[in-house]
Amino acid sequence: MKKYRPFYLLLALMFFFVHRECDSAERPNVVIVITDDQGYGDLSCMGNPELKTPHLDKLYAESVRLTDYHVSPTCSPTRSAFLTGHWTNRTGVWHTIMGRSMLRENEVTMGQIFKDAGYATGMFGKWHLGDNYPFRPEDRGYSEVLRHGGGGVGQTPDYWDNAYFDGSYWHNSKPEPVKGFCTDVFFDYAKRFIKSQKKAGKPFLVHLSPNAPHGPMHSPEKWSKPYQHLGVKVANFFGMIANIDDNVGKLRKFLKQEGLDQNTIFIFTTDNGTSTGSRVFNANMRGAKGSEYDGGHRVPFFIRWPAGKLTQPTDVNPITAHIDILPTLMDFCQIPTPKNLKFDGISIKPLLYQQKHKQNLSEWPDRMLVTDSQRVKDPIKWRKSAVMTSRWRLINGKELYDIKKDPGQKSNVASGYPDVTERLRNFYEEWWTELEPTFANSTAIHLGDPHENPARLTSHDWITTRLNPWNQAHIRNAYNGKENTGYWNVKIVENGEYEICLRRWPKEIDHPIIAALPPGKSVPGVKAYRTTPGKAINVVRATLQIGTYIKSKPVPKNATEIIFHVPLQAEKTTMKALFFTANKEEYGAYFVYVTKKN
Repeated sequence: MKKYRPFYLLLALMFFFVHRECDSAERPNVVIVITDDQGYGDLSCMGNPELKTPHLDKLYAESVRLTDYHVSPTCSPTRSAFLTGHWTNRTGVWHTIMGRSMLRENEVTMGQIFKDAGYATGMFGKWHLGDNYPFRPEDRGYSEVLRHGGGGVGQTPDYWDNAYFDGSYWHNSKPEPVKGFCTDVFFDYAKRFIKSQKKAGKPFLVHLSPNAPHGPMHSPEKWSKPYQHLGVKVANFFGMIANIDDNVGKLRKFLKQEGLDQNTIFIFTTDNGTSTGSRVFNANMRGAKGSEYDGGHRVPFFIRWPAGKLTQPTDVNPITAHIDILPTLMDFCQIPTPKNLKFDGISIKPLLYQQKHKQNLSEWPDRMLVTDSQRVKDPIKWRKSAVMTSRWRLINGKELYDIKKDPGQKSNVASGYPDVTERLRNFYEEWWTELEPTFANSTAIHLGDPHENPARLTSHDWITTRLNPWNQAHIRNAYNGKENTGYWNVKIVENGEYEICLRRWPKEIDHPIIAALPPGKSVPGVKAYRTTPGKAINVVRATLQIGTYIKSKPVPKNATEIIFHVPLQAEKTTMKALFFTANKEEYGAYFVYVTKKN
């Protein structure tokens, strides 16, 4: 995109005028709260007529706000861009399942950059960028981690039978039992981390990412009760947000009590449009989670930093995006960009200080940004895409909306502005041409690496043609058939003897492959994944295929696992593990454990 180089030269000049805003301050701490599936309208300060969020409203009133801030329409893609400053499709993360939610090894994360700069780095809650080495947060720069598995509590990679209350989460790679509602737990561990870093005298970066208010809709009854008249789904969705609001208030109070609030950059944002709240209020936007229209990807973003003089309630109206956050934070914290790393985003520091530098912002470039919702095995050109400027939205390469006059995106004006349509289409064409060669660079789970031995693989990351069993209700229901069964991309890191263990149920429960499983306990809200009864499956044979190796074994009646001992050579290949009935009905081994023995 050579013709846009003048844009970056202009930015360099603008940075000269804002360079000294915080030079005299100590390095600031950073706390980022990024919630899950909470849209622009899911806050009372944004006009929601039902939901009450007093603590977030207070933060809103004391912050600089990005009013035209865009992410991806679903969670993993947003997180990949937010943490790397790169276009989602460049990172290899354009889906939430099917092996397309793992952040490529070559990407450098916010956690790694801050860790290398001397910060203590903590990640608490939802990661959703890979559950195996080398994709886990503990592999990507975060030294303190408490997370659930997959994209949500109760999804297939998560600890078995987790359901928002109590359960177990991975604490620095090892499962640890916890008590309480998931959001409360993640905020509590984050506060413990902050307190320990204060004692150690280290600046810290906290990535606090509750899975709430992502479905299934479970909330402590205290918080859902005021919204019961809206139905069980909305009541629990709003209840989870009310609980988040309470936790944000407590966290800010904690920072003040610890004497950390003045020099802590505090950010609140979300990862995509609302999943549920649009039934009540959607801030006059079209679309919701997953949509290419603004309701799918325009979300709230509040930033407050007293020592950096970001406290006056100010609206920043030019268009911004998730790819801008990492370079902006590095600019604030005076962290140089690592060698050979180039961001797709830019530092928006001049925008955040617009009250002092209005004379410079009058020439802020009219940026073009792209977001899309692929959710397929391989990206498809123009699929559910939006090319955006501060004024225009080009949807799917065909529909054009003047967002200033038509925020609800009701009137397609493409025929009236052919020059605008062509300009935005040309930008997308160039963008696609640059990224397309990277799409074939598939991620692969490492086998035999000492950082994770054994490796625990799940059907969440199968590469399939239709839908893989991504939550534990699917496992209990025994999703099967060729369309719903796939393979893993794997990288065998060393030659050696490997033990490969095929299971229908995870090791947390020692249960026969063929046997039914009683339903688990219910929790407040909708039906929990674990309340689905586990079906019996009459399988008689297991087959493992990895690279050129293929072998079958019988499945004894009471077997909990079928073990293969396989000599493997170092290579990148695929692995498939199947169970078969006597009449050749096919089931995948939903859990596979791979251990390098020697």
